[in-house]
Amino acid sequence: MSRKILSLLAATMVAFLHYALMTSTTDSAAQAASRIKDIANFEGIRDNQLIGYGLVVGLNGTGDSLNSAPFTKQSLQAMLERMGVNITGANLNTKNVAAVMVTANLPAFSVQGSRIDVNISALGDAKSLQGGTLLVTPLMGADGEAYAIAQGPIAIGGFAAEGEAARIVQGVPTSGRIANGALVERELPFQLASMSSLRLSLRNPDLTTARRMAQSINDLIGEPVAEPLNPTGVRLTLPRNFNGNIVDLLTDIEQLTIEPDLPARIIIDETTGIIVMGQDVRVSTVAIAQGNLTITVAETPQVSQPNPFANGQTTEVPRTEVDVTTDTEKRLALLEGSVPLRELVNGLNALGVGPRDMISILQAIKASGALQAEIEVM
Repeated sequence: MSRKILSLLAATMVAFLHYALMTSTTDSAAQAASRIKDIANFEGIRDNQLIGYGLVVGLNGTGDSLNSAPFTKQSLQAMLERMGVNITGANLNTKNVAAVMVTANLPAFSVQGSRIDVNISALGDAKSLQGGTLLVTPLMGADGEAYAIAQGPIAIGGFAAEGEAARIVQGVPTSGRIANGALVERELPFQLASMSSLRLSLRNPDLTTARRMAQSINDLIGEPVAEPLNPTGVRLTLPRNFNGNIVDLLTDIEQLTIEPDLPARIIIDETTGIIVMGQDVRVSTVAIAQGNLTITVAETPQVSQPNPFANGQTTEVPRTEVDVTTDTEKRLALLEGSVPLRELVNGLNALGVGPRDMISILQAIKASGALQAEIEVM
């Protein structure tokens, strides 16, 4: 009876370990996988940039100086003349107007009558756009056609206040935003549903990722409808007997999950000392020593005065102290070959070096040929 119980317990333990191993493997794979809609863009489904030039009025004396901003003066005169106000020969001296650049992104498939957000930036020497209102401003695309019209009160994220002898500024009061401030007047002529083929563009180009994406799509459809063209994209063709259009096909494809493959790369920002390493970074066997030599020079001049009733002058006598400190605790550290990222970071941290010293060490390892990764300095 005891043998049967032990056998049953052993079988249960083996099954539990097998389940735990399969669960951990599945969880790690699921964590590394990403949806196609998160790593690729579909051809034609993208934003379009718009830009326009306009005037902001209603500023409380914080607008452009018309004498130093002639474009603001000319725009103001042209606007008033279009509205039937004759100011020929008049001396304009207002500071309640500012010339601005208006930018916006036109989302894909935006229909006529929908609204989009716009950003406002001062063009002249205006001090603040607080309380201003943007007048009607056409927003044009790269083809020179107007696709939206912007107008409305501006909301800024900063403020400026000043007096006779002091001024305080918080944030950037010369730029702002108008939520839903532009009305779409023209639609983009792009018919996605009528297309029979299109391309998927990877946001991080990679040959392996493109091949995996094509294989995942072909496994879903059951036909070779996806073909990797280059590291940046995959061409997708609508199957002949597919019961639907290209939109239905893309809806099923964008939910597929694949594991992206990226090259081993180290990103270094020398300005801030930030280091970012990819998980595939490897280093061959190498010994590292980081020395720490500090030389301190201190000047402590002293004053030498003559004795009482002596015929002499007070002089300054230089005194210099030079101190040399070497950290003898810094020793040679050995990094084993083909270590993963975790052991590489732990080995560098064991040396007690900071981020900026680590940048020099990584560059030295790369120069020795022991680092199997690409270093990109920002």
